[in-house]
Amino acid sequence: MKQAFDRAEVERLVQTYSDLILRVSYTYLGSTQDAQDICQTVFVKLLTGKQKFRSAAHEKAWMIRTTINACKDLLHSAWHTRTCGLDACAEIPAPEAAEGSLLAAVNLLPGPYRTVIYLHYYEGYTAKEIARMTGEPAATIGTRLYRGRQQLKTLLEGESL
Repeated sequence: MKQAFDRAEVERLVQTYSDLILRVSYTYLGSTQDAQDICQTVFVKLLTGKQKFRSAAHEKAWMIRTTINACKDLLHSAWHTRTCGLDACAEIPAPEAAEGSLLAAVNLLPGPYRTVIYLHYYEGYTAKEIARMTGEPAATIGTRLYRGRQQLKTLLEGESL
């Protein structure tokens, strides 16, 4: 049976626990934005769940345990391990492609081929993942990979002569 909350109860919960959830989340994650996301996640779980609390101490313990579990889930998620914040990314300069290198040859390809070749071979994405990211059909991505490889082969053979 789903627990129903009235507006006053929801306001009490937010007033009582939002600061605690944010502090615990920030301690785990080191990011204000991620801590805010966890705070929302915990409250959604609370308001849509079936838990009943025996006491205020049980309620607080549930909030802390749920917060910690949500933080651990985020830290282990593919999204968190594959991405970084804009501030951190801005500090890392783009790699310079040495003349005559494979990356320099990839950079000479036309845009659509260059993008799919780079995402597939340098970032490790599958054709289906690239299709989802770009909004193109998977068959189109496969064709671009094939044609991009052919053009890259032609470029590299021309340089070796």
